[in-house]
Amino acid sequence: MRDGAFYLGVGFLFTHELDAMRNNEWLVLPIVSWLPPDIAELTFVLTHIPLFAILVALIASPNDNVRFKTKFWLSMFLVVHGILHVAFMGHDNYEFNSWVSDLLIFGGSLCGIVYIFLSKNKPST
Repeated sequence: MRDGAFYLGVGFLFTHELDAMRNNEWLVLPIVSWLPPDIAELTFVLTHIPLFAILVALIASPNDNVRFKTKFWLSMFLVVHGILHVAFMGHDNYEFNSWVSDLLIFGGSLCGIVYIFLSKNKPST
């Protein structure tokens, strides 16, 4: 169940990033929102290639310790990610206003909480 919660959380996160394209998330993010919109969009899209490649590699690492730490910290990120979305809801350019967007964001956060709770010092494979 623990790893199932983790992988479901990753699924929510990756699918949220598809939704982020539809909702122009780069207009809200502190670093890229300062760029011209077309450059911000391109930067947002292209930075996800190495980011996702690194995450998948770490999750699939043959090293048990690397896998456990990656799963733990990515689960922590899922929780913080939901909190950040709550904090940005008042931003003028925040466009995540559908139940699907909320499901993807907060479903991932819930999965992160479940994984962290079920992990309690238990290495994950």
